[in-house]
Amino acid sequence: MDANLSSAHKILVLNTLAFTICFACWTLNGVLVTYLVDNNIFNWSVVETGWLLGIPILTGSIMRLPLGILTDKYGGKPVFSTLLLLCSVPLFLLYFADSYWIYFLLSALFGMIGTGFAVGIAFTSAWYPKEWQGRALGIFGMGNSGAALTTFFAPTLLNYLSAEDPENGWRMLPILYGITLVIIGCIFLLFVKNKKVTAQNKSTKQLLEPLSNMRVWRFGLYYFLVFGLFVAFSQWLMPYYVSVYKTSLVLGGLLASAFSLPSGVIRAFGGYLSDKFGARKVMYWVLYSSLILSGLLMLPKMEILTPGKGITAKKTGIVKSFGNEKIILDNAEFAISAKPEIPQQTSVLPESFSWQEILVKQNERVQKKQLLAQGVTLIKFEAHIWVFSILVILIGIMWGIGKAAVYKHIPEYFPNEVGVVGGMVGLIGGLGGFIGPILFGYLLDFSGLWTSSWIFVFLISAISLFWMNQVIKKMTNNAAPHLKDRIEHVNNNKD
Repeated sequence: MDANLSSAHKILVLNTLAFTICFACWTLNGVLVTYLVDNNIFNWSVVETGWLLGIPILTGSIMRLPLGILTDKYGGKPVFSTLLLLCSVPLFLLYFADSYWIYFLLSALFGMIGTGFAVGIAFTSAWYPKEWQGRALGIFGMGNSGAALTTFFAPTLLNYLSAEDPENGWRMLPILYGITLVIIGCIFLLFVKNKKVTAQNKSTKQLLEPLSNMRVWRFGLYYFLVFGLFVAFSQWLMPYYVSVYKTSLVLGGLLASAFSLPSGVIRAFGGYLSDKFGARKVMYWVLYSSLILSGLLMLPKMEILTPGKGITAKKTGIVKSFGNEKIILDNAEFAISAKPEIPQQTSVLPESFSWQEILVKQNERVQKKQLLAQGVTLIKFEAHIWVFSILVILIGIMWGIGKAAVYKHIPEYFPNEVGVVGGMVGLIGGLGGFIGPILFGYLLDFSGLWTSSWIFVFLISAISLFWMNQVIKKMTNNAAPHLKDRIEHVNNNKD
């Protein structure tokens, strides 16, 4: 067993390294396309830019299912090494890209490197016993942090490569990425031992049979939340900070990185927790945390103007005089609250400011119970940037733990179909990363609220939690129906 684990650990290290590089390549357009547009090297519209950012995510998500099936059937070594080597080709060809559609096509092709997740999950799972699945898959999932490698290093490399040739220096960056894929692909061919799950003499129809199980789609919904929306917010938080909090691009980028980096690294800890306490219990923690944190993040930066306490006449009379502090009606005086100075920024908690505005004129005859001054209350809520950032980091961490918990479920329920089930779950999650920013944009246009994206997160969290509760309740009733009847009988007697 120790020898087997030692071999498995070596495969895990290489798998994680390969997946980290895959994720770095998968998110390359986020930096490269932004650079090309900002420096007017290509005059692409906002819509064209958006598609170039999203198309690698889309193809890398859609192709996860077939690549997962191939991994179950043939093992991880031939599939992963072929994927790495083939995806290096469009990266090399980007050197010659001179139009939008060529760049679009090549982006779609190298985006298939995102399927490395489905391949690596199935290949890693094949090497480990049940009690190690959570930790192993959690460590492998740390490759998500490859996005941070591109975010941190690609801008510096672009500046260095473009120093002498501003127009064409960028073309060497995808070449460097392609060379890296070739090196990792060759390492897989030369030093990795192949292994696949047992009982794989199945037809394609038989391999796809698990997809008829509703449990697969439930896991897909969980992964849509913890991975898909994680990818979506990794892109969405930059404009969020700049537009809502008026931060600079540099500060906005740092705060967005503070969300994405811990979420990738914490995944290994999520695998450990799933092994120790069970994936279901960990998933409960994640869903409840996502519900609570997104509920807090739903509160927008806002000002609410509402009627306050007014002043009415106690009897009929004539207004003798009025000022900022009082109204004199015949011989009676009514104190007036002047409008306070309202600061541009408030503290972390909501603050209210109240004052009264005079409605009557001098020498005006007023009736009993007539309103002399109307009350005004302003409730100002800052949704403070640092509180917001802490909540965002916390929900990112919980999603990172959740990513490991979802994939801990798969080998437990589908031990011989990890590739196909993992591929389908990954596909659903990846589509969340693709459609998330587009959907957030529509929600923003419709509601005018930047926090509408968090309202969507709240709804997905609530649906996931409700579905999970219903399934657990059904499983409990099926396993021990007599216990349910006994509990209800005892409760009825108490009533």
